[in-house]
Amino acid sequence: MNILILGSGGREHAFAVKLHSSPLCDQLYIAPGNGGTQHVATNVAISPTDFPALKAFVLEKEIAMVVVGPEDPLVKGVYDFFVSDKELAHVQVIGPSQHGATLEGSKEFAKEFMVRHNIPTAKYASFTKETVEEGCAFLSTMKAPYVLKADGLAAGKGVVILEDLHEAQAELRRMLIDAKFGQASTKVVIEEFLKGIELSCFVLTDGVDYKILPTAKDYKRIGEADTGLNTGGMGAVSPVPFADAAFMQKIEERIVKPTINGLQSEGIVYKGFVFIGLIKVEGEPYVIEYNVRMGDPETEVVLPRIESDLVPLFQSLYNGTLAAQELKITPESATTVVMVSGGYPEEYEKGKVITGTESVTDSMVYHAGTTLKEGALLTAGGRVLAITSLGADFQQALQKSYHSISKIHFEGAYYRRDIGKDLSSL
Repeated sequence: MNILILGSGGREHAFAVKLHSSPLCDQLYIAPGNGGTQHVATNVAISPTDFPALKAFVLEKEIAMVVVGPEDPLVKGVYDFFVSDKELAHVQVIGPSQHGATLEGSKEFAKEFMVRHNIPTAKYASFTKETVEEGCAFLSTMKAPYVLKADGLAAGKGVVILEDLHEAQAELRRMLIDAKFGQASTKVVIEEFLKGIELSCFVLTDGVDYKILPTAKDYKRIGEADTGLNTGGMGAVSPVPFADAAFMQKIEERIVKPTINGLQSEGIVYKGFVFIGLIKVEGEPYVIEYNVRMGDPETEVVLPRIESDLVPLFQSLYNGTLAAQELKITPESATTVVMVSGGYPEEYEKGKVITGTESVTDSMVYHAGTTLKEGALLTAGGRVLAITSLGADFQQALQKSYHSISKIHFEGAYYRRDIGKDLSSL
């Protein structure tokens, strides 16, 4: 079959590598792709949210499956666009309906869903511009630190955690009155702070049955020891060492099953990934947030550990055979370390020449923000490359990733040297 991937980052490159290896994949396309994806797929200059252009391309190339990488097209209803069009209805879209995507598109919707289905999560309340002073009063009833979340999509940067009450109240006013995050912060969720260690659980579901994929832990802060500004992600480790069988059983029974049952009972059409952001608090799992697609850079450590062919797994979402599918996972650990442009996540320059990727032999080099121009590989984004390695344990895998990074060069390159360090004592 011919397959189209939507997106342009490291996550989509990882999907492209995996799908390219399937004997069921004839032609693989990616819209728009990047400087690395063209080695395993054909890059197509179409935005993932330009639905009419996607329709024309899908019909022209006889695409049978569309794998949606980022959240934007899902929240904007790409699944519904396909299923409601007679010419496109036969195409298997891997991603939830627009209703399902609201789990990520609205923090308030997600919290209300969790409460309805008794899924453990932090206490919360939501506020708008009109109720900002009520929000400030609510903050005064809570203990520090104070967690403020923009309700809508803010590219992973809409969460602010502050220790000082007056700073938190001022930030709430900036988010709601000054529209700090634009449309995303027309509503803000104030949440109880949960102290613990975070991890991500990934689930593939057809809305009835499900498969739990490998766990991962990512590192969001730009600075070592988890300091500085939030980013899209500076690295990841899989599996998560502290997520043992007993803890995973708690996650499945208390969170995964109620989530899937909730989708089914509410009639929410869902054929894709549920990314459950979790925190372990005194041995118990709580949900921080839902995402409705795979994470980035977590995808870069999860997919290399899946030995099964993804295409039949994806097809099973449409033919009712997901429960019967075998999901083979390697016992090896995977780590990824992200190389970013100098200045990221604030201002940074693009167009820096990248050298050395071809000399990497022990790791996979997933491209995130790269482009090819006149034969030269150039930086084209904040997060540039994700260097992923497999090993007997995450320490061995990390050694490989860092060794591979030493071979790659571009002006201003930066990466965290402490990925996984917090796990060594667990």
